[in-house]
Amino acid sequence: MRSRAARLTLTATALVAFVVAGFLAVDADRRIAAERDALRAFDLNARDTSNSLGDIRAAQQAYVAAGQGTAFWMPKVAALIDEVTRQVDQLRSSAVSTSARGSLMEAASRIAEIGNVDRRVRDYLRSGQTLMASDVVFTEGSETAINAAQLVESARETEHQQFDANDAALRRRQATIIGGAVGFGVFVMLALAWVRPDAPLETRDSQAGVRTALGDISIRPASRGSAAASVPPSEKSSPAPRGSVPMIRATADLCVDLGRATNAEDLTRVLSRTADVIDATGIVVWLGDYAGGDLRLVLAHGYSEPVLARMTTIQKSADNAAAAAYRSGKLQIVLRRPGASNGAIAAPFLTADGCIGALTAEIQAGSETTDAVQAIASLVAAQLTGILAASLAAAPQKESGRVASA
Repeated sequence: MRSRAARLTLTATALVAFVVAGFLAVDADRRIAAERDALRAFDLNARDTSNSLGDIRAAQQAYVAAGQGTAFWMPKVAALIDEVTRQVDQLRSSAVSTSARGSLMEAASRIAEIGNVDRRVRDYLRSGQTLMASDVVFTEGSETAINAAQLVESARETEHQQFDANDAALRRRQATIIGGAVGFGVFVMLALAWVRPDAPLETRDSQAGVRTALGDISIRPASRGSAAASVPPSEKSSPAPRGSVPMIRATADLCVDLGRATNAEDLTRVLSRTADVIDATGIVVWLGDYAGGDLRLVLAHGYSEPVLARMTTIQKSADNAAAAAYRSGKLQIVLRRPGASNGAIAAPFLTADGCIGALTAEIQAGSETTDAVQAIASLVAAQLTGILAASLAAAPQKESGRVASA
């Protein structure tokens, strides 16, 4: 990771990921626009079909109206029936949903019935039975045309519902792609920001010699990848910074394992490893919903059963970090109070449709204020968001089971 070639490779990979994510996001927008245009054309054709069915009703009633002649209206009705039959066939071929196609097939059968009714009316009129013709026109003919129009309208509404469902699915996919690219980009930026290139070998050796000459510590040059140089216990420095290469590698492994998790037990194990990376005594996953319902505890690590039993739900309006992150969709920090309580971090689960919960971690040693710990908590929360959003979409009414402390 410290070589220039590795850093350039990582940067190039991030750029490729952004380009691919941008292309897929634009492609999703194109598909949504194409489906919207198709829906608009279907809508117009459906309205024209309904109007034609209304014209058929009016023209048939003109057969028996005083002062009207059948010589004009009968060819008119025949032409309208042929036209509306073609319109329904076109609608059925362009319909996306199965339900809409079924409704249009029923509408086509109703139109065929209209043709049969029209032939009966003409037979009555030719035989001089005007009263019977009127009865058929205003009962069977009118009802059949109305039923056909209702079926066309039902197909139109079904197509709108199908478009809304497809649009939501494409938007979720678009958000997932963009979120993945952003998460990877953040990881790359953190890696490039925290990892410094090695100093030249001559510089390292000369620095070691000077420090030894001063007599402040006992030191020898260490080869790349070896353990740190020895320091007397009384003069040891503070622990390695949280932004070291091992920490970045551990975070990358966490993200990979989160993507491969298949059940709550796998996720709990990843939470346990996350706690080790960010020096947390306990981690809890709180899940709400898109409507802003109360937060429910769905996963936890580091807490005993009696403690978990007292923290099963949190109201959205509660005065704590988890509820604040859920309401605002922003990372929340609770500072450590020496001698009283540890610090804490609450990272929101953000989706394209809003915040659905929060990840809370109780941090030791005041590390909650460091950029590294905050960034890792946000990355883990972003990875968990896709899993939790899929769970809400698959079973929105099913209450998630609570997992005991690992």
